[in-house]
Amino acid sequence: MQFKDKVVLITGAAGGIGIAAAKAFAKEGAKLALVDLNNEAITKAAESINSKEILLLTANVAKEEEVENYVKKTKEQYGRIDVFINNAGINGEFKNITEQTVENFQHVMDVNVKGVFLGLKYVLQVMQKQTSGAVVNTASNGGLLGAPGMSHYVASKHAVIGLNKSAALEMAPYGVRVNAVCPSGVNTEMMRRIERNAMGDQAEVARKQFEASVPMNRYATAEEIADLMVFLSSEQASFISGSYYRIDGGQGATSV
Repeated sequence: MQFKDKVVLITGAAGGIGIAAAKAFAKEGAKLALVDLNNEAITKAAESINSKEILLLTANVAKEEEVENYVKKTKEQYGRIDVFINNAGINGEFKNITEQTVENFQHVMDVNVKGVFLGLKYVLQVMQKQTSGAVVNTASNGGLLGAPGMSHYVASKHAVIGLNKSAALEMAPYGVRVNAVCPSGVNTEMMRRIERNAMGDQAEVARKQFEASVPMNRYATAEEIADLMVFLSSEQASFISGSYYRIDGGQGATSV
């Protein structure tokens, strides 16, 4: 119960990784504040999480006043924020750069970059005053590599890693740690959307191709990503900050 009575705030909490993270922290005794755009989905997700202390918050992470509000309500409910899992993200519609729309590009950047930035802006104010806290940003192996048809998503995740490094340096004097996880494909509904985006009605073919690109020949589970998030938030990672961790079944070993 290493997170007993600790307050853990999670965005994108109704998604596969978000739910897995909530369950993992709840198992360790944490008090939870769960944020998602979809109120029905976040309510349903909470029913599967074994915790007596869960605050449910509906917010669009790309809107500053709504981010400020979810941070304010978490602070009002619990008095502090010990861990922030800055996890909300989308993949957008796949198209080559020459065919990509400005609207789709902007939408992905709003959620994946602006949403991460705003979460950091307001949560770090709380942690700075506490002189303690741990943040885990959800990046991607797409933040380290390129991918055809995914320029908007890849660019957004490169930006998350840049924000992660800068935030870690700014917060180091205050005892606040900031790290990121960089998963390859994770066996969640988001990956189903990516498969359909890539090959339409041949989504199962896309899945086999994606899995074959991983040396371990499979997707990660959401629970495996959550386990890394828990570790990076724990005292066992007390001297780790500004880092980004591949969790990709060896995929990163195939590149420079």
